Amino acid sequence: MPTPTAENVGTDFSRERMLAARERSWSALRDIAARILPGMNEADAATLAKEHLDAAGMQRIWHPSIVRFGPNTLKTFRQPSVPGAILQDNDIFFIDLGPVFDGHEGDVGDTFVVGDDADMHACANAARELFTRTAARWREGVTGTALYAYADDEATAMGWRLNHETKGHRVGDYPHAVHKAGPLGQFDATPAPGLWILEVQIAHPSSPMGAFFEDLLIA
Repeated sequence: MPTPTAENVGTDFSRERMLAARERSWSALRDIAARILPGMNEADAATLAKEHLDAAGMQRIWHPSIVRFGPNTLKTFRQPSVPGAILQDNDIFFIDLGPVFDGHEGDVGDTFVVGDDADMHACANAARELFTRTAARWREGVTGTALYAYADDEATAMGWRLNHETKGHRVGDYPHAVHKAGPLGQFDATPAPGLWILEVQIAHPSSPMGAFFEDLLIA
C-alpha cells in the first residue's frame, strides 16, 4: 500500500498555481521545439532549453532539461545519451522539461519529427495516442499499477513496445520529493488528479527510434 505521505502537499500548494506551471511549461516546450533544427547537437539544444526557460521566468529547475535525438530517443531519463548525436534532416527527437514556476513544478514532454519519415511521424503520434488512452483509463478510477499494465497492453496492441523503466511520478509544490511517493506505476491506489505525471515511452518494434510523452494527470 502507498505510504500515508504519498499524496501530501506543502502549505504553499495551490491547485491554480500547479495548473499554471503546467501551462507555462507547455508553452515553453512548444517554443523550444520550434527552435531545434537539423545540424544542432543535443548539448546545444539543452542549452537553448535552459536559456528559454530562464527567459520565461523559471525560478529553477527541479530536474534537468533532457533533449534526445535519433536513436537516443530510446534512452530513459537516467541513461546517458550516446555522445555526438546531431539532428538530421529526417529525424526524431523529444524534449523533457522540469521547471519550477511560482513554487510549483511543471513536467512536460513530447516528441517531434523533422522531415517526412513516415515511421518517425507514426512513432511520435503513437506516444501521444497511448498517453491519451492511458489517461482516459485513469479517469475510470484504477490504481497506478493497473494503469501501467493497461499502457503495456495498449502499446502492444498498437504495435509498439512500452519502456517499463519509465513509470511516472509525483509533482507538486517544490520540492515534491519530500513526500517519497515512488513511481506512479507502483502506486497501489487510484492517483489523485493534479499530483501525478503520467509518462509513456515507446520503442519502434524494429527501427532504432522511440517516442516519449508526459503530462499532468488532470480530471
